[in-house]
Amino acid sequence: MTGQILLDPLIPLPMIYALAGLALLGLALAIWRRLAGWVLRTLAALVLLAAIANPSLQSEERAALSDIVIAVVDESASQRIADRPEQIQAALDNLRAEVATRANTELRVVALGDGEGDRGTQLMTALSEALAEEPRNRVAGMVLITDGRAHDITNAPLDLPAPLHALLTGQADDWDRRLVVRNAPSFAILGEPVTLTLRIEDQGAAPDAGLVDLTIAVDGGEPMEFEVPVNEDIELPVDIPHGGMNVLQFATPEAEGELTDRNNASVVQINGVRDRLRVLLVSGEPHPGERTWRNLLKSDSAVDLVHFTILRPPEKQDGVPVNELSLIAFPTRELFLEKVDEFDLIIFDRYQRRGILPSAYLDNVSNYVREGGAVLIAAGPDYASADSLYRSPLGAVLPGAPTAGVYEQGFRPTLTELGERHPVTEGLTDFATAAENEDGTPGWGRWFRHIEVTPTPGATTVMNGVNNQPLLMLERVGEGRVALMASDHAWLWNRGFEGGGPQLELLRRLAHWMMKEPELEEEALWVEPTGQTMRIIRRTLGEDVGPVTITHPDGTETVVELDRINPGRFETRWEAPEIGLYRLTDDDEEAVIALGPAAPREFEETIASVEVLAPVIDRVNGGAPRLSEGLPDLREVRAGRPASGNGWIGITPRGAYRTADISVSPILPAWAFLLIAAALIVGGWLREGRR
Repeated sequence: MTGQILLDPLIPLPMIYALAGLALLGLALAIWRRLAGWVLRTLAALVLLAAIANPSLQSEERAALSDIVIAVVDESASQRIADRPEQIQAALDNLRAEVATRANTELRVVALGDGEGDRGTQLMTALSEALAEEPRNRVAGMVLITDGRAHDITNAPLDLPAPLHALLTGQADDWDRRLVVRNAPSFAILGEPVTLTLRIEDQGAAPDAGLVDLTIAVDGGEPMEFEVPVNEDIELPVDIPHGGMNVLQFATPEAEGELTDRNNASVVQINGVRDRLRVLLVSGEPHPGERTWRNLLKSDSAVDLVHFTILRPPEKQDGVPVNELSLIAFPTRELFLEKVDEFDLIIFDRYQRRGILPSAYLDNVSNYVREGGAVLIAAGPDYASADSLYRSPLGAVLPGAPTAGVYEQGFRPTLTELGERHPVTEGLTDFATAAENEDGTPGWGRWFRHIEVTPTPGATTVMNGVNNQPLLMLERVGEGRVALMASDHAWLWNRGFEGGGPQLELLRRLAHWMMKEPELEEEALWVEPTGQTMRIIRRTLGEDVGPVTITHPDGTETVVELDRINPGRFETRWEAPEIGLYRLTDDDEEAVIALGPAAPREFEETIASVEVLAPVIDRVNGGAPRLSEGLPDLREVRAGRPASGNGWIGITPRGAYRTADISVSPILPAWAFLLIAAALIVGGWLREGRR
């Protein structure tokens, strides 16, 4: 219960001041005349002035409010390594016990997890939000149980109402090793090396390491091993192996005694872009489809096309001297011996042996395929003749052997059961310009020539023609790939005959498959991330696939089943619990994907330190003891005094209260003031009369 005196004057204050002045003047006159009752008369004047001021007594009934101690507990990823979880629990239990022993004191605990995305530890944001929910005049102290690695220090509150302390987890002799990719482009041109800058650095009380192991794997393949120095930038030239997305994984093994291996790996995703697609098109003779091939290839500005048409074969004898011909001589030696490996794709369009290309040259093309080249045969009647390319050294790598049969009749190409699942022809029926025909064939235009061939044992037939005979065959030979189109009437699709067909799409897919683009691989497992959601895609030529095992950044595993979307294509969506590096495997395929960085911001610096928090803590005289050196006691300190010492941290009692009731009553009734004043005046008169 507390009270105070309130004044509610009966007349304006200036008039009261004037009356007080008259009273002082009368007092001075009485003293000058030496009147014996001047004291009583003065008291009477004061009583009258007090009555006019109308004093009242205001009484308050107060309820004491408890002091609040705010504890922000950092439970981010970096706080889940080594023995830090046990340290956090011990510190929190000790703080609860210390607060429980103090009367009228409460503890508010705020748990802080990983920041959304890769924002790191939002420690100051959590503290600000906790302060916003509590009355500032009740906050006696704030405690952060953390490793000190706050990533939002610029959001620190400017005006803290009480001492702030940080209880540091970790050990004084902690050390950690991390792998950093300092610069990595998002795309690179095939055939041109790109330079990455790597660094393996040790933090904390690390032992002398010298050289350490570094492994580099491309697309989850067999890792290459190197030895590199620690704490030095390493310039690493990398040749992108294929077009499309290339996933490069760098890793250094976990060292004995380091805090975590979560930052020992990094993944770089580089999109391989072909500067130019160099194509050699050799047409054995002029025919309607020749111009179509040329137009299709030239329509893509990224294609460098070298096209030769044999207009005058050696056996042609018309008596015209060679030096008078305006035709360009076929540079066979230059193209097929000296520069054959400079082409990405070689197309033989209705070509037959006429003595222009010796067997040694064609044998060189065969070796070109085995070493990683690509050859496409667009076959006409030439392929079924005695001068067929199959009856040359190139035949050893071709996927189909001619039987000498030629079908001269209308037919519509169809997809084989395997072709419906193969990436080159999967979904080609969606490009039909007309509805499905009565016989169940796609709504494509007809072709009118089909060369009968027998597929080789390693060939994959994806399209059929007349009487379900093989029409389009694909085969892998050594490091290269070969395709055989057993018809020279594909140009009818381009001309729109009977509605045409997807010749451009088919050629594009064929070229990409032969260029080994990952999205056209028959057996493939890949991931398309959106935030922390994975779209897991598995392509196969088989009828079914097994489950996919997902290895989390912390080593735990999750097994997910895939759903069949289309023939040969299986998918599912999976929400990842955290950012980091994930590895996906099934029985045959493997893929790696980084959601956010492979080593999140939480693991960029894992050694506990108060360096970042020190400026904020020092402003309010707080402290930052290490939990490894003992749990601190809790003491009360006055505002503005040092709030930490050896083995203790301090809070400032606030003494906050809530007013429960207020009452106002006059000090004396009016008649009492008048009675007292009259008594004093009479007393003064009597005192003076007696004198």
